[in-house]
Amino acid sequence: MRGTFAQVRSYERGVQLLMVNQFSINLGFFMLMPYLATHLSGTLGLAGWLVGLILGVRNFSQQGMFLVGGTLADRLGYKPMIIAGLVLRVVGFATLGLVDSVPALLAASAATGLAGALFNPAVRAYLAADAGERRVEAFALFNVFYQAGILLGPLVGMLLTGVDFRVTCLAAAGIFALLSIVQIRALPARRASDPAPRADGTRESVLSQWRGILTNRRFLLFSTAMIGFYVMQFQVYLSLPLEVRRVGGEGNFGIAAVAVLFAVSGLSTILFQTRVTAWCRARMEPGRALAWGLLTMGVSFVPLLAATAVPVPAGGLGLWLLAAAPPTLAALLLAVGTMIAYPFEMDTVVRLSGDRLVATHYGLYNTICGIGITLGNLLTGAALDAARAAGVSALPWLALSTLGLVCAAALHVLHRTGRLKPPAPRAHSEPATT
Repeated sequence: MRGTFAQVRSYERGVQLLMVNQFSINLGFFMLMPYLATHLSGTLGLAGWLVGLILGVRNFSQQGMFLVGGTLADRLGYKPMIIAGLVLRVVGFATLGLVDSVPALLAASAATGLAGALFNPAVRAYLAADAGERRVEAFALFNVFYQAGILLGPLVGMLLTGVDFRVTCLAAAGIFALLSIVQIRALPARRASDPAPRADGTRESVLSQWRGILTNRRFLLFSTAMIGFYVMQFQVYLSLPLEVRRVGGEGNFGIAAVAVLFAVSGLSTILFQTRVTAWCRARMEPGRALAWGLLTMGVSFVPLLAATAVPVPAGGLGLWLLAAAPPTLAALLLAVGTMIAYPFEMDTVVRLSGDRLVATHYGLYNTICGIGITLGNLLTGAALDAARAAGVSALPWLALSTLGLVCAAALHVLHRTGRLKPPAPRAHSEPATT
């Protein structure tokens, strides 16, 4: 960790602040969100469909507004959008803890989602711009701070929620309020480089910019291929915990085993991300690293696939090992695959944008992958249900492994055919459309 902090200090102040910023954002978010459904259904006594609606509104408002948030960041500057998102999340989180009416809860949930859509593309575009040629290393460090917030947030939230969920909400809002003040006072202003003007000297309209991005086939192909990355990564929160509980039961052992999954995923990234990135960068081109990352993630489900051939013991140590060991190994391999791919993924988005409208590209990329995650999780859930109904427990793991192999092959093809390289710039006499 000492080496990690030394690397962070080697960057400009803006990059350093963004690292701390992302840790704090995830700390505040994961203090609250894992316990929100229990608060809504338990303390407030809302029906299950209302709980799902309130949580779904947050996800929809974030995914649906990423493109708008990225466009505003490119138009107005990165810093204003970062601050606006932080302030909006202060309002949203405080409201979630202080109100009990459904309309107010829906509005607060939408506000927290919109906040993420405003600051996420801006933070990544700012980091890419300030890091320059050291983008890959910067995004590796960014992922360390990102995972540290995810790891610590639920632990802090558990302690605070044990007192009162309102305390958790107000504490999370306080973190975002403090972050807002720090960003206003200390984060240097940073704007996107202005796109080349049209031949008549006018600025390109937003709709024209969006049409241009939608004609960037390299970017769209890459975004589609990377959907599998996020679907597989999300299984740490979906299918792996369900598998632990399916085999090991719902008691204290199941709770502890699920906690181990999250700890293995987060701690491995914190400890090894920068080393993995340095090793990969010294030996691989970005496209090759991406393909190897997704291949590793696909292979991560093989231990679960193999475990389905083992008879489930009636109890004792054998049952515990079967319930915990394959999912934990899968979580570790998923983390390794993510460590390999993530920094090169973020860098590839910038390269495929041609260093133009970077935040807008990040916004559309997040939207495409977000839609993919939703559909992928629906299909994964259907596969889990079908596997139980038909007694074919191998089905979901076979499907997820196949997804990893297909996406890795797609990225390999894109790399070999040169489609992960920046597109050729258009002449200044034409409207820029990349």
